[in-house]
Amino acid sequence: MTIVVFEDQHCEDLSPITCGRLAATIGCGSFRLIDLLERLDVPCIGISRPYLRTIQQLDFRILGDIATSGLPKESRPAILLNARTVPSVTNFFALRELLKTPVLEPTVVWDREQIAAVVMPPISMGDLVDDGAQTIEGVLRQASQWKRSLSSLTIFQLPHEVVAQNMKILRENLEERIRWGEWTQTHDGLFLGPKVEIGQHVLFETQDGPIIIEEGAKIGPYTLLRGPLYIGRKCRILEHAAIKDRVAIGHTTKIGGEVEASVIEPFTNKQHHGFLGHSYLGSWINLGAGTCNSDLKNTYGTVNMDYSSGKVATGMQFLGCIMGDYSKSAINTGIFTGKVIGVCSMMYGFVTSNVPSFVNYARLFGQMATLPPDVMIATQQRMFARRQVEQRDCDQRLIHDMYRITQGERERFGDALAF
Repeated sequence: MTIVVFEDQHCEDLSPITCGRLAATIGCGSFRLIDLLERLDVPCIGISRPYLRTIQQLDFRILGDIATSGLPKESRPAILLNARTVPSVTNFFALRELLKTPVLEPTVVWDREQIAAVVMPPISMGDLVDDGAQTIEGVLRQASQWKRSLSSLTIFQLPHEVVAQNMKILRENLEERIRWGEWTQTHDGLFLGPKVEIGQHVLFETQDGPIIIEEGAKIGPYTLLRGPLYIGRKCRILEHAAIKDRVAIGHTTKIGGEVEASVIEPFTNKQHHGFLGHSYLGSWINLGAGTCNSDLKNTYGTVNMDYSSGKVATGMQFLGCIMGDYSKSAINTGIFTGKVIGVCSMMYGFVTSNVPSFVNYARLFGQMATLPPDVMIATQQRMFARRQVEQRDCDQRLIHDMYRITQGERERFGDALAF
């Protein structure tokens, strides 16, 4: 019984989140999809985008490589699972039920108009060896002919849905995480891992949901923590911070100022004063002191997002920014409501429009120029060294690949960029 986790063409719709990240590793509600797959305790094979396969093989062993899996070529996968599946415990239990329920013919699980999973697909593991992505694409083209499953799974379709889903699922995910783990409960609703350090005069508010603080995290004095809240291992919350409800913070981060209803991926710093609300930050981001984002329009209306596919009505009244991996802001940067910031960009002043990947953005100063990948590789090396992380050839190659695949973003800005 094997699950094949596939990335389809719609992964590009989640850019910049998925530009340098496997879709199955998007953090949301304190989990990644691979975390939940690990708990299912069944073999998993990953069919990812070609330029991310080395990262998959080295860093995410849960997603085995089909060529070296050792699975019988004649065996059939139990489920083809979309890597964009939301990492909610609701989806986890639905997947577990799909694995337990006998199915004799191909059955398709849909989310809106996109395919979330195919149960008992008519292919073998051998079919996936030569070109797994093409084989799966062929399966998906046939899906409309097959039976529709009564089960439901939710998948991410656009970047702002990561923020929306985090707000929706965080409390339930944390409650399940509490049942799965071993914790020290020092206050009502407060659950601590080993070696957590709590400063003086920290205020915990858990009436709306639990607070989980993972191993080795440090909480500075005079801070406010309001649940539901997840703080990853080795995270540092700086003194006088206000981390409000529905925030999920990844491991090895430094967080200060005011944060509300946001997802912050590992190795990102927002350690100075400034507001971050209803937003998604990728990994290896640094927000300079005084950086703030707006998450509410002056009209109090709902926020529309501008994506490469066009303008999208989100239906969300509160929505901040989506920021890709490795991007940085200078001191006192102001990010307007509902902005998308690409990977590996540097921002200065007011961010009044979307920001392409790999640019120096100081638009109100009349300056916006391409940022070469070699500059970002040197920056990556310095950042990695500060966190005792080895910079590998594949990490450097990823920067070049991200630059290549985001060229269209910079071309859409035309004369605004000085190449």
